[in-house]
Amino acid sequence: MSDAKIADQLIEASEPKDEQLIGMDLLRASEAAALNVFHWIGKGEKELADEAATDAFRGMLNLMDMRGVCMIGEGIKDEAPGIFVGEKLGTWSDGSPPVSIAIDPIDGTTLTSKGLPGALSVIAAAKGEDPEDRKLAAIPSVYADKIAVGPKVKAGAGHVRLDATVEHNLEIVALTLGKRVKDLVVCMLDRPRHEKLIQDVRKTGAAIRLIGDGDIAAAIAPSLPESAVDIYMGIGGSPEAVLAAAAIRTLGGDMLARMWPRTPEERQELIDEGHGDELDRVYTCKDLARGKDIIFCATGITDSALLRGVIVDGHIAITHSVVMRAHSRTVRYVKAFHDLNLKTIRLASQARHVRL
Repeated sequence: MSDAKIADQLIEASEPKDEQLIGMDLLRASEAAALNVFHWIGKGEKELADEAATDAFRGMLNLMDMRGVCMIGEGIKDEAPGIFVGEKLGTWSDGSPPVSIAIDPIDGTTLTSKGLPGALSVIAAAKGEDPEDRKLAAIPSVYADKIAVGPKVKAGAGHVRLDATVEHNLEIVALTLGKRVKDLVVCMLDRPRHEKLIQDVRKTGAAIRLIGDGDIAAAIAPSLPESAVDIYMGIGGSPEAVLAAAAIRTLGGDMLARMWPRTPEERQELIDEGHGDELDRVYTCKDLARGKDIIFCATGITDSALLRGVIVDGHIAITHSVVMRAHSRTVRYVKAFHDLNLKTIRLASQARHVRL
């Protein structure tokens, strides 16, 4: 037996068996969501697309041998049909592993409805000691101010900070990566709230990659090998921060996040709910995704820098997915071929398997 084969077996043996099984089940669930959304791409119906993804996700997750609890779910920002916070998922049979779930059936619903690149079906899971052991922690606000960097920057001598100037942070990134500031690429959402941030970045000479939606993949990008993005900056969804944190931990990068109330009224509401002392707290990936038994899984809906979207050629559908495990820092890309004459997925709305 070759040394490489032995090494592969040792790596697999080091991963908990139920973690391996959960990872494959999550892969099947995200594939099912992406496949169930395919016919809604470019149809201008983002709510119906989100409903289709959620229906497939819920149906497939409830087949899994786990005691799952949704910690990060849909319906927070836009009252989507989603899988909701606190919802129980899985069989909940005796002895099945307790799992915290974070899910975004479609990261990029508007992108999907317009047929634009960048939409993903995304889920993360973290195994705990019991169902109350919450390994995926929510940020109380709807939005968060975020900075994400890759492994080299995280391990460097200098550190980026949310309170530092844009110029300071980009100089730290450039020094660590051995680049000039003007050669850096900064990714952020294309939003009016980023007008000053865009001006500050352009004053340094760095390039900006503006995206319409899909800031989970954007936050992960600086941690990916051979990525064209050096740093992610700006204000985006808090639930997306947790999902990104699960992947970034696996890849060895880091993210900083802090609550960003949209209005004085929302700020006061957070204070009234008892979160006043947390308003200035800076969360890291380890705060948002705790422990080593973390799995991140995504399947492309439309093409993105991370994954290709669903392709249908006759009766064959092709999906492209990624599965990441923090325990062994394993990243697997999975290209799957599905025969639509035979392929079925379980939809929660019908409580049965249906043919696509």
